[in-house]
Amino acid sequence: MTVVVWIADDTWQSCVDAAREHGSDFLLLHVSDHDVPGAAHGAFAGLFGRTPSHDPGSRLDHLAADHAAKLLEAAAARLGSPCATSARVGRVEHEVVAAAEGASLLVLCRDGDISHAGPRSLGPATRFVVDHATCPVLLVWPT
Repeated sequence: MTVVVWIADDTWQSCVDAAREHGSDFLLLHVSDHDVPGAAHGAFAGLFGRTPSHDPGSRLDHLAADHAAKLLEAAAARLGSPCATSARVGRVEHEVVAAAEGASLLVLCRDGDISHAGPRSLGPATRFVVDHATCPVLLVWPT
């Protein structure tokens, strides 16, 4: 069964390192939040009209896709095993839960206040994923 590894910008190394010990069939998952490009699209359309060639939201979409591709490439290299990758765009917590459906394990990292254990060591998206994932979850501390 597939081990899904949530590749988040600040904590992906810890997730990849932990995942190595728990499987051989991996899916590296990165999710770009749709809010920032969406806001840029809306603001541009509202302020300047609908001139698609000048829309900053399109540029942000391309930057996010390029960033996701580079991050997934780095994560695959660190994993050192054959793996699948997936770059999604949407509401981060919903996309992670959807991608993990049917997985044997979901690996993710704490992303809140990591100075002490407890609920605040999980950000809102991570808390949602932990509460709603339908597969086992491995929650690791970032190193």
